[in-house]
Amino acid sequence: MMHIVTKTRINTPGSALAVWAATRAALLLCVFQVIHFPGVSVLHDVENVYREWYPLLRSGAFPDHDVMWQYPPGAAAVMVSPAALPFLSYASAFYCLALVADALVMGALLFDTRRSRRLAGVWVWVVGVALGGPIVYARYDVMVTAVGVLALLALRRRPGIAGMLAGVGILLKAWPVLLLIGVRRGRDTWQAWLTAAATVGVGAALFEATMPGAFSFLTFQRGRGTEVESLGSLVFHVGRHFGWHGQTKMHYGSVEFLGPYVHTVSTAAMVLTVLSFCWLLWWRLRARTFTAATPYDAAFAALLVFTTTSRVISPQYMVWLIGVGAVCLTVQGSVQRLPVLIMLAAVVFTTLEFPIAFYHVMHSDKRGVLLLTIRNGLLVAATLLACRRLWTSTVPPRRSRTGASTISDSDSSQVLAPR
Repeated sequence: MMHIVTKTRINTPGSALAVWAATRAALLLCVFQVIHFPGVSVLHDVENVYREWYPLLRSGAFPDHDVMWQYPPGAAAVMVSPAALPFLSYASAFYCLALVADALVMGALLFDTRRSRRLAGVWVWVVGVALGGPIVYARYDVMVTAVGVLALLALRRRPGIAGMLAGVGILLKAWPVLLLIGVRRGRDTWQAWLTAAATVGVGAALFEATMPGAFSFLTFQRGRGTEVESLGSLVFHVGRHFGWHGQTKMHYGSVEFLGPYVHTVSTAAMVLTVLSFCWLLWWRLRARTFTAATPYDAAFAALLVFTTTSRVISPQYMVWLIGVGAVCLTVQGSVQRLPVLIMLAAVVFTTLEFPIAFYHVMHSDKRGVLLLTIRNGLLVAATLLACRRLWTSTVPPRRSRTGASTISDSDSSQVLAPR
C-alpha cells in the first residue's frame, strides 16, 4: 500500500514541477558561474559571439562578413531579445530568456496533461534538459525548441496555427520544417503546409527588404566540413590511431577535422542525408494508417534522421530531440517510446563527451573515442528503430494492402479523433 501511495505522489504535476524548479536552478547556477560545471566552458557563444553580433543586428544588418553566421534570418530576433531586459547584462538576460523558453515548454506540456492525463512527456522534458547540462541555456536552440513544441501541440486541433508556428521556427533555425512531415492527409496537410510556406515567404521577404545580408548564411553553410562529434568523424578519430595525419581546428564556428579525405567523408554524409530524406518522402507516399500519434512519431523520426546523418552534431541539437520526444510521449499510441529512451541515454553521453571530456574527444584518445562511439551508436540505434517503427505502424504489409483491415485515408478520421 505504501508503495502505491509513494508512486502516486511522485507521478504528479506537482512533483514534476518541483524537480523542474530544482534542476533549472542548478542550470542557472552553472551558467552564472556560481557552480563550475566540469569540462570546457559552454558560455563562449553567448558571452562572445552572440554579444559581438548584438549591436550590428540591432542596427538592422546581418554579420554577413562573419563565416560563423550560419543561421536563418529569424535568429536575429532571438539574439537581440536580451534588449527586453535592459537592466541586465547581455549574457544574463539571455540566460533568463532561455529559462523562460524552458518554462514555456514545461507549461505547455503540463497544460496538455489535462487532455491526455499522461505525465510521460513532461518527465522527458524535465529529465532530458537536466541531463543536457548548462549548454541548454547557453545556446538559442531552447527558444527554437519551444516554438517547435507549441507547433506540434497545436496540430491536434489547429493545423493552421501549427503551420504558422512551424514557419516561425523555420525562420529561426531550419529544422522545424521536419515537424510537418507526418500531418494527416487532406485538409490538415494543406492548412499546415501552406500556412508554414506563407509564414516563411512573408518573413523572408521582410528580412530581405529591411536587413542587408539576410541570406548570407547559405553561403557559409556550404563551407562546413566534418565536425569532431559527428558520425562521420569516427573515421578520423579511429584513423588517427592507424596513421591518418590530420588536425582538429576551429573552422566555421565549430571544431572540425581538416586533412586528407575530410571532403570525401563530408560529401558522403550529405549524400546519406539526402538518401534518408528520400526515404522519408517515400514513407509519406506509402503511409496509409494515420493515428493520433503519427504526426509526432514522424516528426521525431525525421529529426533523428537529420541529426544523426548531419556533418555537424552539436550538443545543443539534442535539445530539439528532447522537445519532440516529449511531445511523442504525450500520446498513448506513440510507437517511439523506446527510441525516446535511447535518445535520453544519448543525451547523457553527449554531456559526457561535451563539455566534460571534450579535451579527450579533440585528441582522439581512447576515452574520447569510446564516449563518442557510444553516443553516436545510440543515435544510430534510435534512428533505425524509430524509422522502422514508423514504417510498420503506418504502412500496411503487401498482403493486406488491399484488404478490408487496412485503414484508408477516407476513414482515418475515426482513428485521428482526439482521445
